[in-house]
Amino acid sequence: MTAVVRGGGVGGGGDVERALRGAAPHELFEEVRAVLAREYGAAGAELLMADYASARLQPVTERPFTSDSVSAYGSAEGRAFGSQEPHVVHGQDGATVHLPVTVRGDRVGVLSVRFAAGVAVGPLLGPLRDVADALAHEILVADRDTDFFLQARRARRLTLAAEMQWQLLPGRSCSRPEYDLGAQLEPAYAVFGDSFDWSASADHLTLTVNNGMGEGVEAALLTNLAVSALRNARRAGLGLADQAALADQALYGQYQGRLHLAMLLLRFDLDSGEAEVIDAGSPRIWRLRGSTVEQIGLEAQLPLGMFEDTVYSCQRFRVLPGDRLFFLSDGVYDVLSPAGEAYGLHALARAVLSTRLLPPSQVPRALLEELPGYRGGVDAADDAMVVCLDWHGRAGR
Repeated sequence: MTAVVRGGGVGGGGDVERALRGAAPHELFEEVRAVLAREYGAAGAELLMADYASARLQPVTERPFTSDSVSAYGSAEGRAFGSQEPHVVHGQDGATVHLPVTVRGDRVGVLSVRFAAGVAVGPLLGPLRDVADALAHEILVADRDTDFFLQARRARRLTLAAEMQWQLLPGRSCSRPEYDLGAQLEPAYAVFGDSFDWSASADHLTLTVNNGMGEGVEAALLTNLAVSALRNARRAGLGLADQAALADQALYGQYQGRLHLAMLLLRFDLDSGEAEVIDAGSPRIWRLRGSTVEQIGLEAQLPLGMFEDTVYSCQRFRVLPGDRLFFLSDGVYDVLSPAGEAYGLHALARAVLSTRLLPPSQVPRALLEELPGYRGGVDAADDAMVVCLDWHGRAGR
């Protein structure tokens, strides 16, 4: 006999949102668990958060650094996380529905909901996905007021420099009709100088990729100052050249040329695909167009903060629908094999082609996983960053 779910369950997304808005930040998931039991007849539920390395899904519990995690790729929960679609697992005792918990393309984790045998879960998939979406948005808001969910993401402790860098980032992925973005830093729990930032308006996408010199907290402080200066200039409505100049002045004023920061600063027109770019140092751009992988050659300008009153100028190139762009720090393309061959020469092209069917949210992790094998087991000498952008353009343009 098929079990009957309460009539208020299907289509009750507004009630769920109101319940979550009224819950204390650290009690969000307990409220969701109660709603799932009361309105949908769930026998139980679990929330898993993607860890900083995007490799594990960590259960949300009161215990930090729990070992009860599952693979973000080789598990039933990981299948929902990777595909960004609900995944149903049937068993003798009932069914478990694994649902992606995602905010505007930024993959937060997975909500797993258990049902007793006999419950027809098919009609519930849409409403359950609404619950997962509402939970994702509320977690984003709750992170301003509680450490509960941030702690749950940690498979181990972050270094102080890594704590500073992760708090600076806009997210790890983002989706809009015109583009999809994904990014990752390694070593995730001890990164210090690499960083990225993005911001979208009605007509433009601004993207920065930074590689600060130095190590540890000193590198993180340098990057924090640079990103804050770039944001301040961008939010004041300044153009790219003036954004770079203001950040350059801020860094030189603080460090007098002792430390500097390499940067790519880009602004994409969402209508035309025209991109303005300032190449101020070591991060580089590769493009996959069709089956061809090539580096986009740009005129290199001085890194930010190296000299006083540096003048920056914009260059231009155009992206086409279907293009995939890669923005890489030197911790990726300068990695050497035991034979002394740089990763960027041939291995990068192979890795780019081998990951072409993955969405941008998964590509950075896939590329970074290849580096230890390419180094032949030698420990990394630098942190590494990959940002992947798929360009779709606007319909009719």
